[in-house]
Amino acid sequence: MKITENRKAYHDYFIEDKFEAGIVLQGWEVKAIRSKNVSIKEGYIIIKNGEIYIIGMHISPLKTISNHITPDPYRTRKLLLNNNEIKKLIGKVDQKGFTLIPLNLHYKNNLIKLDMALGKGKKMYDKRNDSKEKESKKEQERFLKSKLKTYSNNKD
Repeated sequence: MKITENRKAYHDYFIEDKFEAGIVLQGWEVKAIRSKNVSIKEGYIIIKNGEIYIIGMHISPLKTISNHITPDPYRTRKLLLNNNEIKKLIGKVDQKGFTLIPLNLHYKNNLIKLDMALGKGKKMYDKRNDSKEKESKKEQERFLKSKLKTYSNNKD
């Protein structure tokens, strides 16, 4: 079940490979995520000292949070991946143009997981081509739908 999604990622990047990672969270963060007070749109993923972190993911604290905790909504959070996956990601990110992008946050067996992707940035002309293709597909669907309607009306 999806909690939140980064729709802009598919618009801005060519997605090469997808990975699923766990996140190290505090108690108040889990409660806030369960109430859907989270955004990953501005988030990005870095590799530091052989570990993977997400920066810029915003988790708004609940109003009912305890007084002895001072929440930081933009805290750097560690991602949990298999060692082989981390090595593979380090090798790919070192290549020119590859970056790690958060795609969505979801539940898996009552755990909160992050889908991330290895992607290359799109140029402006690539984005325009994608939007043209999307528009032409919509036109074709509309045309076929209208033809199907007229065919079914004439058949009766």
